Amino acid sequence: MKHHVTIVGAGPAGLSFARSLADTGLQVLMIEKRSETELSAPAFDGRDIALTHKSVKILKELGVWSRIDADAIGPIRQARVLDGTSQYFLNFDRGNEFVEPLGYIISNHLIRRAFYEEVETAANVDIITDVAVMSVATNSNNALAVLSNGETIESHLIVAADARFSETRRMMGIPTSMRDFGRVAIVCRMEHDKSHNDIAFECFHYGRTLAVLPLSGNQSSVVITAPTDVANTVLDMTEEQFNADVQMRFENRLGKMKLVSKLHSYPLVAVHADKFVTTRFALIGDAAVGMHPVTAHGFNLGLSGQDILAKEIKNALSDGKDIGGASLLATYQSKHMRITRPMYVGTNEIVRLFTDDRLPTKILRQVALRVINNLEPVKSIIKNRLTEAESAHTMLPRSLKH
Repeated sequence: MKHHVTIVGAGPAGLSFARSLADTGLQVLMIEKRSETELSAPAFDGRDIALTHKSVKILKELGVWSRIDADAIGPIRQARVLDGTSQYFLNFDRGNEFVEPLGYIISNHLIRRAFYEEVETAANVDIITDVAVMSVATNSNNALAVLSNGETIESHLIVAADARFSETRRMMGIPTSMRDFGRVAIVCRMEHDKSHNDIAFECFHYGRTLAVLPLSGNQSSVVITAPTDVANTVLDMTEEQFNADVQMRFENRLGKMKLVSKLHSYPLVAVHADKFVTTRFALIGDAAVGMHPVTAHGFNLGLSGQDILAKEIKNALSDGKDIGGASLLATYQSKHMRITRPMYVGTNEIVRLFTDDRLPTKILRQVALRVINNLEPVKSIIKNRLTEAESAHTMLPRSLKH
């Protein structure tokens, strides 16, 4: 079988990349281990995604945003960061420079379903399910993938989007920097008596972290990160014990809290590939960069990365150049690496700072929160970086800025 582009993995990154190439005329093949049923009707997996302004823009351009019910989208209008037992918090709000909320919360399974609905209607995209890639090989002329069903796929470019522990990446000999945090993220949804007022909370309690993110109505997405041995204790709680524990740790800010979903748990391991490309081969999504969720940038980086690669391919097509050429792939790697490497290192340092409970570090955290809160230029830089939004001042014509 011959195609122009072969995508390994039909998760959010792979599907978004296929959708980005839907109008190019390229023949695109997606290869996925899971069944067609799992792709078309993905189950709720506990994960709710915080979307930046840039990600929302991309989703709108790809037709995905309009496929998601407005009632399933939770706006974030404020974000508060708390440390330990202190009542002091670092506060981010929209301020005068934002017309829109800071960001939005949408369930992972709804995003996946919306992308699949877009891709399945694309005439130039084929999807093979229930099949694994057994081996890959590339040279200066083409790229080959041998599948578990015995077929061999030939294409100009293979793009791996098969998660942070990518087997395809390993087959191509691309090394990674990996950090196992020795912690587990426990995620769920809870109802509560009081309104969250569209405020997101990140509470760095000693020994564990509690994030409470606003959904529509009086519901929130709750994320607990704890050392693996402690996480097992949390997972073994009865529903009543879990409700009481979260309500107590959140200091009754939302009144009575009640679990309305199953608990889902995920080990926390961050991954950054040492390079994103090799001969006729590229990494996108978590296969390129798998982030710790504390800054909520994993999905956003994946969406941004595929957008960069897709635009480079479209430019090559318009110029009559090779869509799998070394120059194109090097440009993609350079652009995406400049974004991901600082974010990856910075996120890991934040995790290190806020999970070290020695007294000097506790003092440093409190000082850092106060400094950022009271230095508006620094605070604005951090806010703009996290939301990927330009301020109203930045977007004004030059003549109106002064």
